[in-house]
Amino acid sequence: MDQTISYYDDNAEEFCINTVNVDMSYCWQRFLPYLKEGGHILDAGCGSGRDSRKFKELGYQVTAMDASQNVCLEAEKVIGQQVLCRTFAEIEEVEAYDGIWACASLLHVPKGQMIMVLERLKDALREKGILYASFKLGAGEISRNGRFFNESNKTELESLMDEEGLEVLEIFETSDAREDRGDEKWINVIARK
Repeated sequence: MDQTISYYDDNAEEFCINTVNVDMSYCWQRFLPYLKEGGHILDAGCGSGRDSRKFKELGYQVTAMDASQNVCLEAEKVIGQQVLCRTFAEIEEVEAYDGIWACASLLHVPKGQMIMVLERLKDALREKGILYASFKLGAGEISRNGRFFNESNKTELESLMDEEGLEVLEIFETSDAREDRGDEKWINVIARK
């Protein structure tokens, strides 16, 4: 994880420029109907701040966090509010959020730590709270260009959510929304506490 955080610290500006305008509306439209109007969303691994900005525009209360200090600074410019610099393991809130949005962020957590992290996310959700998470479609753990990735698939996600006592509402595949990356596939899960 430290190597991955260093990658984002070193490449924060370029990473944020390349992702801040990616169209994630399809996934937003799958997630948001499960939330109450104006609910509180934790953007866990907010990256450029793109999704937090959208959720705020739509009237939701947003808490944004990222593990990279430099990414947090870039995201603050986009969101217009403070971004908490912390890892998933440092989440300590209890029943604080109606929804948690973990877009392309939990994929940096090693499989061996996933249950601990999901436990923290689940604790941070209010009763009937909604978790969205996305992973690169696959089955292994790989390091690529200075970053660690935990790939996942439908069977693995169903098993993980079941083990953590989260009710799977939807699992769906998408193509990467970035330009020239459409051949990369993602697996998305929406689950309820």
